[in-house]
Amino acid sequence: MSETVGDYLLQRLREWDVEQVFAYPGDGINGIVAAFGKADNKPRFVQARHEEMAAFEAVGYAKFSGHVGVCMATSGPGAIHLLNGLYDAKLDHVPVVAIVGQTARSAMGGSYQQEVDLQPLFKDVASEYLVEVNVAEQLPNALDRAIRTALAKRAPTAVIIPNDLQEEPYSAPKHAFKHVPSSPPGFPHPVVIPPEDELARAADVLNAGEKVAILIGQGARNAAAEVREIAELTGAGVAKALLGKDVLPDDLPYVTGSIGLLGTRPSYEMMRDCDTLLIVGSNFPYSQFLPEFGKARAIQIDIDGSMIGMRYPTEVNLVGEAKGTLRALLPMVRRKEERAWREKIEQNVTSWWETVEQQAMVDADPVNPMRVVHELSQRIPEDAIVTADSGSSTNWYARNLRMRGRMRGTLSGTLATMGPGVPYAIGAKFACPDRPVIALEGDGAMQMNGMAELLTIQRYQHLWSDPRLVVCVFHNNDLNQVTWELRAMGGAPKFEESQSLPEFSYAEFARSLGFEAVAVDSPDQLGAAWDRVLSADRPALLDVRCDPEVPPIPPHATFEQIKSTTEAMLKGDRDAWHVLVQGLKTKAQELLPNR
Repeated sequence: MSETVGDYLLQRLREWDVEQVFAYPGDGINGIVAAFGKADNKPRFVQARHEEMAAFEAVGYAKFSGHVGVCMATSGPGAIHLLNGLYDAKLDHVPVVAIVGQTARSAMGGSYQQEVDLQPLFKDVASEYLVEVNVAEQLPNALDRAIRTALAKRAPTAVIIPNDLQEEPYSAPKHAFKHVPSSPPGFPHPVVIPPEDELARAADVLNAGEKVAILIGQGARNAAAEVREIAELTGAGVAKALLGKDVLPDDLPYVTGSIGLLGTRPSYEMMRDCDTLLIVGSNFPYSQFLPEFGKARAIQIDIDGSMIGMRYPTEVNLVGEAKGTLRALLPMVRRKEERAWREKIEQNVTSWWETVEQQAMVDADPVNPMRVVHELSQRIPEDAIVTADSGSSTNWYARNLRMRGRMRGTLSGTLATMGPGVPYAIGAKFACPDRPVIALEGDGAMQMNGMAELLTIQRYQHLWSDPRLVVCVFHNNDLNQVTWELRAMGGAPKFEESQSLPEFSYAEFARSLGFEAVAVDSPDQLGAAWDRVLSADRPALLDVRCDPEVPPIPPHATFEQIKSTTEAMLKGDRDAWHVLVQGLKTKAQELLPNR
């Protein structure tokens, strides 16, 4: 039997060391699905419950493995379903390749069933590279370029293959006009370093500063040692954008934690008071959380020159890879002997973690959600991977989870979409099957798609050498983040019809799938519950009844936000008194002297 285009596609993916394709079948990719069968399922076809989840799983895999993630869907509706996950990849700069079916070439343009014009549909999300393969000879170059572009640009790309072509015999490109060959799979990782004179300008700014602050993002991940060195030389504190939360551990005394709406008071105060700012590998968008314009001299390091100088009026812009750039910069930076600024930062950090613990121990009805993450922080393995979903639980991931050891963590940073927490965790387990993974999930995201993906976990758990994948559900029957946004930003009371969620037992559902499942409705049960799920010999789910009225108050909450929330209470919010009491008790831990 001759090799088909579908057969060759999988062969080429194997040559690229692609070990799994996150996908959902459909007749638009029948020729490729048949090829999986003939290839003994190599690469592995990982069947998600929905194409959007397949895309999220590819994103999670790429984030934690450092390799390209591959997802696949049928034509029409399947292709459309991929879009949210691919936009998540685009906005967080993650290399993902989407392979998408299309109706037969003979039917194109005929309003055929499930025919969607996929090139305009994918033109924005796969703007770095999008191609439709219409003859077999196109395929090697098209697929290779899609993978190389995804890796080089850290972006999603897409390859569209009509379903009739998938079943045709494969023929290689010829040494002829209008044929385009390709090269053996492989991607060189260049080290880009700015010119020496630009590095010298940056060093002059750092050497002149007396109160240096550093902001790091995910682009600093390969430069953790160099960030520590430059922080030590300059006496700086280091704040972390959420996608860079795992770059440095939180047990370093000068790491101030997250920044922004979900950030910490030490990060806020450091940015408010500094006179020099070094941004490394971050595109943090909220300039109001950076120093006031004109108050601090600023330097930015980023591999992507198009992202330089966008968020703050930076004086020196260094286009280069973080590790190599910092290594070249370090010999030019003088050590600051005056340490008053660093000592103040370290005092603020120590005080903040005491405050966070006190806030987590505040009584709530029934469980304070901050305590859920606080208790996890006391027990989490040092090689764990944590995925967070979008919602109020993201606040507790950002502020309360202390990174240490080799821990990794991520979330949908820029798109901030609901739903990736569980599929990210699945992608993480395929990337690192020997490490424990914990997904922090609100009940809104759980009902949206997390529950269905528990089936995917159940199906593939036997492939993971460490069986621990823990899904922790913050169960408050409320779309809580939006409820608080209504109150704090719009001055509107909670609208029950849009915000309330149907009651459901996540623990019972997980137990029916064979998970270790624990339901918690008292804070005294939390420690033992975490011990149980973290030591389980199979995937586990922790279903915690949380108080929806514990406010995610930023440590730098403005008067207008407090005023809007109070107005919302006065307009008839059903839980007004409980909200005000919980808010006062929580904020008091920050304002009152330590006990």
